[in-house]
Amino acid sequence: MILIKNGRVIDPAKGTDDVMDMVIDGGKIKAIGHYPENGEYETVIDASGLTVGPGLIDVHVHFRDPGLTYKEDIGTGAASAKKGGFTTVVTMANTKPPVDSEETVRYVLEEGKKTGIHVLPAACVSVGMKGQGLTDMDALKAAGAVGFTDDGIPLMDQKLVRQAMLKAKELDVPLSFHEEDPAFISENGIHAGEAAKALGIQGSPALAEDALVARDCMLALHTGASVNIQHISSVNSVRMVKLAKELGADVTAEVTPHHFTLTESAVLEHGAMAKMNPPLRTEKDRLGIIEGIRDGSIDMIATDHAPHSAEEKAVEPVWKAPSGIIGLETALALAVTNLVKPGHLTMVQLMEKMSLNPAKLYRFDKGSVAEGADADLVIFDENERWTVTEDDIASKSHNTPFIGAELYGRVKYTICGGRIVYEDKKTQA
Repeated sequence: MILIKNGRVIDPAKGTDDVMDMVIDGGKIKAIGHYPENGEYETVIDASGLTVGPGLIDVHVHFRDPGLTYKEDIGTGAASAKKGGFTTVVTMANTKPPVDSEETVRYVLEEGKKTGIHVLPAACVSVGMKGQGLTDMDALKAAGAVGFTDDGIPLMDQKLVRQAMLKAKELDVPLSFHEEDPAFISENGIHAGEAAKALGIQGSPALAEDALVARDCMLALHTGASVNIQHISSVNSVRMVKLAKELGADVTAEVTPHHFTLTESAVLEHGAMAKMNPPLRTEKDRLGIIEGIRDGSIDMIATDHAPHSAEEKAVEPVWKAPSGIIGLETALALAVTNLVKPGHLTMVQLMEKMSLNPAKLYRFDKGSVAEGADADLVIFDENERWTVTEDDIASKSHNTPFIGAELYGRVKYTICGGRIVYEDKKTQA
């Protein structure tokens, strides 16, 4: 058994925020209240001054496994997740081969079981991610796929998208969409604004995202499917999601920490380390995203953890380097620093965005801190100020613009299934 003493316990499911003790036994939260320390506990964690929340859930990670394991594999990706306080992750399907077969779904699940956290695969919407024909969604769900996405490649055949939505509705699983129409993009990963002008290119305009978000919000409304808009980056798209919700569509939206923290100017400072799809946009977009987080238009914070090798990110010119950055180790701290400390969200609301709402999207019985619930927990110091270094990265890849950033909120323990899977050994003044 584990006793957690004097922690600030956050339960987003009940909206509670109280200093309590917690007893963990048999992989479950056995009791929450006030309990003396005695000899029956194998481990006692003094959580005085620390926050105890539900294990974080990331609905959007790229572990590059199978086929691209020089960037990341399921083991190292899970290590990154544990260091960041995540106990459940949903892996994207754009591997080699893509996750369009029962065999590959089972591979991800079996490798995930070795990690100590829940690694759950989303499968492809289209065969081979070619956007031409639907996968056997029934068989893939039966094999263990928790949802469907062609993330990394937008689906341009609206008839196919509608068919996928109807099937997903039948199966009661979510669809997640990467919304960028290539017809409007000259060079991806860099916003068609001041940064693109400085680089002498046209870049990727918000229109590319807005057009597909509008399409899929309306298709979701008319099909009744559960549709998640991935890594939203445009203030106009945020407003469209809000409208779709008001009309009754089962639409959710996720946002990455980099999109609520940085703007297009970061590309000029950090180069390819700040290049991703969709790109960082304007300050107006960033502020609109924060407002969307506040008002509920944006339901979830997801990392889009996207490892690339140093050699790949060093390709010049910058717009020819691959898009994407890692994010699991820094996500919670960026959210505490940029959303909680300025007063945009309470800690209860942050745990909704990073655990409860992701669990709801994927129909996971997780995201709460209650007696009888799975003992999937994150314990962190929201007030510890720390500087991100290379040593803080567990991923195989270090492609992030946040090395050197000073942040608040450091993970101390990650507990999954009642087992301590990560403990912070580093103390920073």
